[in-house]
Amino acid sequence: SNANKAALSTLNIGKIPEEAIGIRQNKYLNNLIEQDHRNIKRRIRSMLGFKSFRRAQTLLAGIEIVAMLRKGQYIQPKDKALSPAAMFYYLVA
Repeated sequence: SNANKAALSTLNIGKIPEEAIGIRQNKYLNNLIEQDHRNIKRRIRSMLGFKSFRRAQTLLAGIEIVAMLRKGQYIQPKDKALSPAAMFYYLVA
């Protein structure tokens, strides 16, 4: 929107082009986000809600870690590379 462009141009005043904040538009970004959370929705649908916030936080964090490990988004040191299952157990413990 024009308000976003005006705010960014105000923030970029006096900055060199390498440090300036740019606009990155993606028409289908919402679809990518929804697709990423489809796995979580599928897993928690059968539970019909959570009893407490702490349990919801724990379970969702575990699901996110597994998804990150599967996608290779969690970078681990080369000398201590673990399998996704071993890394999950290491992080959860």
